[in-house]
Amino acid sequence: VDCWWGNVEAHRPQEYNWAGYKRLFHIIRDLKLKLQVVMSFHECGGNVGDDVSIPLPEWVIEIGKSNPDIYFTDREGRRNTECLSWGIDKERVLQGRTAVEVYFDFMRSFRVEFDEYFEDGIISEIEVGLGACGELRYPSYAANHGWKYPGIGEFQCYDRYLQKNLRRAAEARGHAMWAKSPDNAGHYNSEPNNTGFFCDGGDYDSYYGRFFLNWYAQVLLDHADRVLMLARLAFEGSAIAVKVSGIHWWYKTASHAAELTAGFYNPCNRDGYAPIAQVLKKHGAALNFTCVELRTMDQHEVYPEALADPEGLVLNAAWDAGIQVASENALPCYDRDGFNKTLENAKPRNDPDGRHLFGFTYLRLCSTLFEGPNLPEFERFVKRMHGEAVHDLRA
Repeated sequence: VDCWWGNVEAHRPQEYNWAGYKRLFHIIRDLKLKLQVVMSFHECGGNVGDDVSIPLPEWVIEIGKSNPDIYFTDREGRRNTECLSWGIDKERVLQGRTAVEVYFDFMRSFRVEFDEYFEDGIISEIEVGLGACGELRYPSYAANHGWKYPGIGEFQCYDRYLQKNLRRAAEARGHAMWAKSPDNAGHYNSEPNNTGFFCDGGDYDSYYGRFFLNWYAQVLLDHADRVLMLARLAFEGSAIAVKVSGIHWWYKTASHAAELTAGFYNPCNRDGYAPIAQVLKKHGAALNFTCVELRTMDQHEVYPEALADPEGLVLNAAWDAGIQVASENALPCYDRDGFNKTLENAKPRNDPDGRHLFGFTYLRLCSTLFEGPNLPEFERFVKRMHGEAVHDLRA
């Protein structure tokens, strides 16, 4: 269940209304079920597969009217109001508090309010929202800014706080002229080879390009480090997790452009996920990644130009760091092929070390799941996930 910041701290700073969650959690406890709770510091919009709309808190939106630089911003100056820019993590612009302090106060309030659910083990895990859609990434591929799959997306670092951070980094490096973002990186729906920055042999691999991409990715890592340190403090002794998006399009090009704009510095000659895994390991957090059900061949048939490779995204960096890995499906899944692919990725038969996912979140429960053969297929999938032998009744 998502605990929406915009619902709970809606009207005034540090005035939390947990009443609806109390009622829900009471029902869950009576049913003898457990809770995985997501600290959702982003807005809920149309990109989650339903019609629910939950904006950021009203008092934050009011601040944003006079100071729109609290939001991630693209090259054209368009603001993304889905979540707060990491540029204000340490800036006291939220009525005297920094963004990180706001997140910590919210998490601490939740921990105190639901103490008995933690003590009784009913709350089994806290997933900490760290960016767009609750995932650790920049909002680089926003549909409301015109993005369509499989566009490469755009860098989101043009608010004045991140620009100031970039200037400091360039000066510290001794190259003040590098205090700028790429001007040849295309637009949301560009293809890599149509841009000077992401094309094969492009500026992404120049001295400046490597400096900029390293800075851009480091901002993401620093945000995760700061928030997870406080989450570990707020939820001491509890399991925590972080969601990392499976950005699979353009994976088979040299630059991995869609990953770069999202903040994953993962071109073909560099492992961009190892530093993320190390931050998670430092704070004892599990990694939850999306798109476990996608198949490379399906992607080639539907979008051959995307050069996608979802299966290449099973993050070996997480295994190598020794952290737990969980997953969820990126798209609605009701068919046996999709379920079988999930099983294959959750429990790889050919892994020499016998590694497997420690959890899988199915998205999402809706009326379609109960239509036709969908529920029996889902029941079969759940049994197989739990290691039960299932007879194949399909003709």
